[in-house]
Amino acid sequence: MNQALKKECEINQGFYRFINEEVLPLTGLNSATFWHDLTALVEDLAPENRALLRTRQQLQDQIDQWHLANPQFDMESYQAFLREINYLVDEPAPFTITTENVDQEIAELAGPQLVVPVMNARFALNAANARWGSLYDALYGSDAIPSDSGLAPCRKYNPARGKHVIDFAKDFLDQVCPLEKGSHHDVASYTVYFQHLLAYFPDGSESGLVSPCQFVAFANSKADPSSIVLKNNGLHIEVVIDRQGFIGQHDLSGIDDIKVEAALSTIMDLEDSIAAVDASDKIAAYRNWMGLIQGNLTAEFDKNGHTMERHLNPDKIFNCKNGDEYRLHGRSLLLVRNVGHLMDTELMQDAQGNFAPEGIIDAVVTSMIGMLDLQHTHDMDMSKRDIHNSRTGSIYIVKPKMHGPEEVAFTCRLFGRVEDMLGLARNTIKLGIMDEERRTTVNLKACIYEAKERVFFINTGFLDRTGDEIHTSMEAGPFLPKNEIKQQVWIQAYENANVDAGLTCGFPGRAQIGKGMWAMPDEMASMLTAKIEHPRSGASTAWVPSPTAAVLHALHYHQVNVNDVQQQLKGRAATPLSKVLTVPLMAAPEKLTNEQIENELANNIQGILGYVVRWVEMGVGCSKVPDINNIGLMEDRATLRISSQHIANWLKHGVCTPQQVEAVMDRMAQQVDQQNAGLAGYRNMSPNSEQSLAFKAARALIFEGEQQPSGYTEPLLHQYRQLAKQAG
Repeated sequence: MNQALKKECEINQGFYRFINEEVLPLTGLNSATFWHDLTALVEDLAPENRALLRTRQQLQDQIDQWHLANPQFDMESYQAFLREINYLVDEPAPFTITTENVDQEIAELAGPQLVVPVMNARFALNAANARWGSLYDALYGSDAIPSDSGLAPCRKYNPARGKHVIDFAKDFLDQVCPLEKGSHHDVASYTVYFQHLLAYFPDGSESGLVSPCQFVAFANSKADPSSIVLKNNGLHIEVVIDRQGFIGQHDLSGIDDIKVEAALSTIMDLEDSIAAVDASDKIAAYRNWMGLIQGNLTAEFDKNGHTMERHLNPDKIFNCKNGDEYRLHGRSLLLVRNVGHLMDTELMQDAQGNFAPEGIIDAVVTSMIGMLDLQHTHDMDMSKRDIHNSRTGSIYIVKPKMHGPEEVAFTCRLFGRVEDMLGLARNTIKLGIMDEERRTTVNLKACIYEAKERVFFINTGFLDRTGDEIHTSMEAGPFLPKNEIKQQVWIQAYENANVDAGLTCGFPGRAQIGKGMWAMPDEMASMLTAKIEHPRSGASTAWVPSPTAAVLHALHYHQVNVNDVQQQLKGRAATPLSKVLTVPLMAAPEKLTNEQIENELANNIQGILGYVVRWVEMGVGCSKVPDINNIGLMEDRATLRISSQHIANWLKHGVCTPQQVEAVMDRMAQQVDQQNAGLAGYRNMSPNSEQSLAFKAARALIFEGEQQPSGYTEPLLHQYRQLAKQAG
């Protein structure tokens, strides 16, 4: 590194080598120019970043004081106050977003979305490959098919369970791609006649599809196809035919599997689902992102004593019914979630010795890696096409935890500066806005307006949004128990207002409207019943916790035409702001019994300890963590935020006592230890909890929760994880 640069800033040496040796040579960018430009970017924008954080705290202090001065809450006065302090801003005049060059998966199609920790290469590859999944496997291996009455899965294939799977799948075909006559259950064979699919029955009769245009492609010969490709609501279904196959040899029509287009897009996460607390962690995450973009990431794992290697799937190629090639994307469209504005990183120090804002570094590095994909946007070499991500020349960055339009505008300026650094056309970097902070929710149209040329996504998230709701209104009074908060008027108003904002601002055809996570990966039967409400709400995507869940949730987008729903919703009345701002407080906390208080504390604390112990001691940012009832939940920092803020609120308002919390923590530490018995690398918290870094971290999150900025968990988690790494 040259001396002039050393005077300007300090760069972590591992980061410097990674960028210089692994990334820059692939971009054509000059090393000296890059580091000079990055230094200038940090010097210019870091002060703005820190000023935005100060504004957050100033607004919070003012809101705290208002609640203390106004114990009798009045909505009209409250709204006037929020406008006076510029927490609420004027809604912009009607406008339509102008985002261009958006991939079909975002702009036109409706389907599931995965979120996966990018630091785990195997998980990242599984998610990227979850564009396609076996409906037979998803049904057979989950509780979507019951396990009673002789249907339980066992070591060997259970034909009775298999029959239920096949019946379910063929019922699905009858529902979404029906035949003019008869049922897919009774078909003896399928053939392609000219450009039409014909189904033949054992008696020699035949039938076409009710909608012949649903048949789009096939594989092998027309007389004896090995695959039939159908299309419904923009999503593909591959009917695999193999009369020698394990299932096909016993099936009347020879169907060996039914594969569905599932996770249309996947967020590779650098934020809530990973535990990246130092330079080595961040470099590992960046390196995996680069492997995904280049198409050469691999992961080895053991399966039944054999070493297996996972890699990215190629595209799927069929014959179009008119004889042309019919190529389908083999992988999810990859988005990347950067960190928010809060945390700094040791990857770089500015001239004053301050660590640089991590979000600024994320924007530069993930975009620079993302541009490697764009070098082949117009390259017709088939091998390169097979590892291509965006087909329209875009880089998709999801930005979490922005508070209001001022912070969105800052992010857009940051992205513009990054585009200038990297030589990219303006608005190449698209922005996904996470609507998970209260000041963003109540100013959502103004936030979208600031990003109207590059926004590709808005998404709700109950957990973070509730955590911020509690922290913002900490002084207002004690909040309801967590499960009751979900039933209050504000949450449905929040969800509806998000969809309405997207529709009003012209998202259909240009951007996604998304909904949050189904957190129970083992509860697929319940998901099939409940999560259809997301497409019915007008959302074009919703988060799922696994490839299996993506396959099953994809069925909902066949059953519900989201485009039609969105057209119907465009005329509904706007959600009143007063409903969104209704604080879910308890009217009579004194009526809670001691048992109710203890149960609520136990539920919250067990979840906190179960997650924190893996984060701090093992560096696991997201995993299936058993809850108090031993139901596995996909947990990340959002869960931790809501639970720690909820207890902090109850402590503040005397609903519970510190002694109660301490006693429940001791009891729950023993339960969490028992739940994790035998887990490799796990360190017990009990009986010597005072020596456990994980236990100390959980205690700090609760008892120092009120003082944490916006109730975020990152500062304390990073502190204790770094101590755990130092301790080996």
